[in-house]
Amino acid sequence: MNKMILHDSSIRHATGQAIYIDDMPAQENLLHGALVLSKNAYGKLKKINSSKLLKLPFYSKIITAKDIPGENDIGPIKKGEPILAEDMITYYGQPVAVVLAKTYQEALYASSMVDVEVEVIADPILTLDDAYQKKSFLIDPIILEKGSVEIEMKNSECKLSDNFEIGGQDHFYLETHVALTFPGENEEFTVWSSSQHPTEVQHGVSNVLNIPAAKIESKVRRLGGGFGGKESQATIFAAISALSAFVTKQPVKIRLNRHEDMTATGKRHNFKVYYNVGFSKNGKLNGLDLILLSNGGNVLDLSGPVMTRALTHLDNCYYLKSIKAKGYVCKTNTVSNTAFRGFGGPQGMLVIENILYNISKYLSKPLDEIRKVNYYSKVNGLTTPYGQNVSKPRINKVLRQLHKLSNYSGRIKSVKSFNLKQIHQGYPFRKGLAMMPAKFGISFNKPSFNQAGALVNVYSDGSIRLNHGGTEMGQGLFIKVAQVVAECFKVPVDQIHITSTNTAEVPNTSATAASSGSDLNGMAAWNAADQIKKRMISHIAQLFKKSKSDIIFYNGRIRAGKNSMSFSELAHSCWDNRISLSSTGFYKTPKIHWNQDKLYGHPYFYFTWGAALSEALIDINTGESRIIRADIIQDCGKSLNENIDIGQIEGGFIQGLGWLTCEELVFASNGKLLTTGPSTYKLPGSRDIPRKFNVKLLEKADNDEKTIFRSKAVGEPPLLLAISYFLAIKEAIRASGLNARPELLNAPATPSEILKSIKG
Repeated sequence: MNKMILHDSSIRHATGQAIYIDDMPAQENLLHGALVLSKNAYGKLKKINSSKLLKLPFYSKIITAKDIPGENDIGPIKKGEPILAEDMITYYGQPVAVVLAKTYQEALYASSMVDVEVEVIADPILTLDDAYQKKSFLIDPIILEKGSVEIEMKNSECKLSDNFEIGGQDHFYLETHVALTFPGENEEFTVWSSSQHPTEVQHGVSNVLNIPAAKIESKVRRLGGGFGGKESQATIFAAISALSAFVTKQPVKIRLNRHEDMTATGKRHNFKVYYNVGFSKNGKLNGLDLILLSNGGNVLDLSGPVMTRALTHLDNCYYLKSIKAKGYVCKTNTVSNTAFRGFGGPQGMLVIENILYNISKYLSKPLDEIRKVNYYSKVNGLTTPYGQNVSKPRINKVLRQLHKLSNYSGRIKSVKSFNLKQIHQGYPFRKGLAMMPAKFGISFNKPSFNQAGALVNVYSDGSIRLNHGGTEMGQGLFIKVAQVVAECFKVPVDQIHITSTNTAEVPNTSATAASSGSDLNGMAAWNAADQIKKRMISHIAQLFKKSKSDIIFYNGRIRAGKNSMSFSELAHSCWDNRISLSSTGFYKTPKIHWNQDKLYGHPYFYFTWGAALSEALIDINTGESRIIRADIIQDCGKSLNENIDIGQIEGGFIQGLGWLTCEELVFASNGKLLTTGPSTYKLPGSRDIPRKFNVKLLEKADNDEKTIFRSKAVGEPPLLLAISYFLAIKEAIRASGLNARPELLNAPATPSEILKSIKG
């Protein structure tokens, strides 16, 4: 199997030939839609005045919630999540209506002519502390509990209490939300949507239009990035597009510009954490008492599972003897936050790393020493707080390879020498060096989502058509799954024709999320291809009067003893002899089970392991920071495609750097988001990439579980390795002077945050 093959669309991406939804040729009767967004954060919707549209010199039409024939609800978990505001306005930027016109520019102008009257009935809730004090929650608290925290805290030699904040993050995918709906006869609709979850789009449109799901074809060939932002929220805009097509009987495209996208769509959840920790003089954790507040926004969306994953990743690589963690999903009058790469895991892992860092400072011991006495091991324990056994920890193996890659011990001395020289010469620069170990669980929180289907067709000329339920958003899923099918038939990968994700071909798909795309769809595609291969083997064995065990597929050919033929010849022979060359495949993840009420079970099929070492440089006068070097070891099992996996590791790490250092969401006192584009929202740029960036896959790391070719997931785990840089900044702050208080640093570590910590 060729593990270094290029992404199937790499050339098209580089040359601009890749077709996205907005690139699809427009039909003559296509209408464009532009959203009317609320300019209030909270109040009663009194009136939508569209009278000015009558005076426009071009065609326009307004669509509101009153035009919905079915339910105004697309909630993925809990009902009450409208596509268009109906009675109440619950956040600044909420879609109230959509205005249609024959061009996008006309629609955008017409939408600005619509006046929305809102009766303000109370001040909006905009902060986590305000929501917590007012008991404004979207669901009951989610509680993770193990052991007796009260007793352990009482008996601990040392105790610490504090709080810190973790900022949110905009997905900033290159392609904003877009949907295009074509109405057909007999109430049939084809919906092209930039969605990570075509089946959820199908269900949402079905619900809004009150039409059976079988009449709705949900399709996507590629997304210009998703990162979780198009897992559930793409359904909103697809449903608005479909509703508009339903009303007008014409195709309708909805495409958000960057300002609208950032205003109207959810982000990574910001958290606030309060903690009490009891520990021994050597740093061993005894008891951990936590309150986690997450900003769910105006409706639930996926905030419940996000909090669950945060709670089940609090342990990271460490055995926790006793813990009580209460997770509150706060209801605020801000946009509903949603899935984002890591899905709560990064926030949970930053919590424990912050706490361990503060313990290390309190005890005046290196952070790595504190970690060492708490790692999962046979001595400490191998059971997570939620009951899953960590059967074979790989952290020691990862750390050995990281030390070798990074020259860790030598770098510690070099950084100390640099800082001493800066102090003696009166220069303002300080360096920090920090490592981040990581254990990340792979599978959806809800067991029923861990399933996938695929459809493989072999044609009589030997060409192969592949369809499965995963979506391609730049992460290389399609080429990986194509490699799996090519390996099954032992043919070149360019013999596999990759097709758009389509609910009409593979129904009831799960979202491409939770880093499980290759695991689920790769295995489903293998199962489909293998069924066809077995029929082919039976046919050729009978044709040449050989045992099935004598049949060998190799290099696009098939050998049966002394007889040989090409794969194309075999395919034609099968067709000629009426052998079926089409098959569906299905896969469900084994071994997993979960009790959400008790937060107990075996939710993850396996764990991935990794570690990163980051070197930070800060200016103690300005608070500016820069990453000098990063070294990463990531466990990908037996990688399906090393090129793709290394690209994912690099990209995920940089996205994590943005979350933790520069991507700051700023809201006005009226709830308006002020950071709605790259001029106000600072994204990582070329100079934010480490000058020296070493990435290696963990060697000799086959997956212990039976995944596709013993590979492991890679989408989400690398992002949280960027916590190493956040900790390295803390180390640089610690070296800045006696008054420094690195424990005060909140995320993102902007220059102003860094200066606060330097000045204590």
